[in-house]
Amino acid sequence: MNIQLYRYEPDKGWDTPPDASLDSEQTLLIVFSGLEDRNLSAPLGMLRQQFPLSCITGCSTAGEIYDAELYLESLVVSVIRLSGTHIRMAIRTSDDTGNSLDAGKEIARELEAPDLKAVFVLSEGLHVNGSQLVAGLNSVLDNHVVITGGLAGDGDRFSHTWLITGDTFDRACVSAIGFYGDRIEIAHGSRGGWSLLGFEKEVTRSEGNVLFELDGQPALQIYKKYLGERASGLPSTGLLFPLALRSDDREGENRVRTILSVDEDNQSITFAGDIPQGSRVQLMHASVDRLIDGAAQAAANTGIIGDSGEPVFSIAISCVGRRLVLGQRAEEEIESVMEQLPPGTRQIGFYSYGELSPLATGECDLHNQTMTLTLLKEA
Repeated sequence: MNIQLYRYEPDKGWDTPPDASLDSEQTLLIVFSGLEDRNLSAPLGMLRQQFPLSCITGCSTAGEIYDAELYLESLVVSVIRLSGTHIRMAIRTSDDTGNSLDAGKEIARELEAPDLKAVFVLSEGLHVNGSQLVAGLNSVLDNHVVITGGLAGDGDRFSHTWLITGDTFDRACVSAIGFYGDRIEIAHGSRGGWSLLGFEKEVTRSEGNVLFELDGQPALQIYKKYLGERASGLPSTGLLFPLALRSDDREGENRVRTILSVDEDNQSITFAGDIPQGSRVQLMHASVDRLIDGAAQAAANTGIIGDSGEPVFSIAISCVGRRLVLGQRAEEEIESVMEQLPPGTRQIGFYSYGELSPLATGECDLHNQTMTLTLLKEA
């Protein structure tokens, strides 16, 4: 496996010209960018021209990760030429994402094969229901297929997100890459670092990922009470206070949900994943040190694949809420990840609106406010 990383900034151009000789049907380009639309055409057009045979996937971000560094309003790209692994891409665009459950099922059926080892998924971040997307994938694929990925970001603006789809970028899309064969090795890890705040409440009214009532009271009203002065900055300030979600069917495995939008008329809150009626929720908050320690633990949990000297590639996906809490110390969580990984590991990633990673059972789930890692290596 040959791994090369590149970075593009509008005022500086490419840090190093991408090596077009790596183009092949076994080459994967992953692109993460916080650039505005008008600045995307030139670098994306060049990549498509120089890598016509390669699979190209990517999405918008709330910050770009390049090895152990954090960039804003840049474009980072990994070029990975595999030597003994087959890859295939499946895409659902436009109206296909109206039903996120079906989109997940259709992508899984298209990629399904006896030698499928892993699926890396990127999704539009505002209109695709991440929980339903994952449920669709899980309903088709066995637990031995590792599913990881994330939801595209848009800083703290929550205005629009996009994915690369073939010759353009699309604002309503899910894209997935399947990895096939015995040569590819996959490791993953995910960890938060948030602390519980206040008392647990029951979800007394919800529809999918829209929360209407907690303990019989308007959800937005309760949330604003906890946020105090910060309530005027919703939905972005809600990233600092996600919800811990506990369901009876997954006792002991709290999931985290973060805000996407609020509806003043209905006093409701829309989250990045489902909030099942009858489940129990509790607000969360975090300290900088706990988040950095959580990122390091995510890397330690990967249990990566021996030290055989083969190159290791890491995809780091962390939530935008973590970046906002960490502030000027955001790079420290990225550095803490790299310190735990094998020497020479190359890494790109992004700050997202949601992360996909397996639970302890092996079944994938949607997470929010976590550092999630996907590590690849060819034997």
